[in-house]
Amino acid sequence: MDIYKKLEELKLEIPAPPPRGGIYQPVKQVGNLLYVSGQGPTVDGVPVITGKLGSERSLEEGQEAVRMCVMNALSSLEVYLGNLNKIKSVVKLLAFVASASGFNAQPQVVNGASQLLVDLWGEEQGMGARSAIGVNELPGNMSVEIELLVEI
Repeated sequence: MDIYKKLEELKLEIPAPPPRGGIYQPVKQVGNLLYVSGQGPTVDGVPVITGKLGSERSLEEGQEAVRMCVMNALSSLEVYLGNLNKIKSVVKLLAFVASASGFNAQPQVVNGASQLLVDLWGEEQGMGARSAIGVNELPGNMSVEIELLVEI
């Protein structure tokens, strides 16, 4: 399967890589694993989906935000690897959801990211382990932030 053909079928384009927001590596390789630093729903490094889920943002807006995060992660991976077809499988998705008091639908929000990964790589390779964590605040008032761990 060619990941670029799949992206085209889904009418998705890899965005420009987000600029670094601090002192870290966007992608760190350990053996055959690639750890992708936290990615937000940003365009050119500027958060475009901000605010807490459950008060300022809806569940559906949160799902769109995590999909943007995945696309930014793929951009960082493409820069590092040169070709996304080198990815063998998704190992883990870690997601942080800025949540209003009483909002506890973090797993449903993160389903937006998980579904995109499954749409791209299929259930066996695209569905990894996952954590969906509600937090009080995220950098730049972002609604969500994700990290990915992939196998090459």
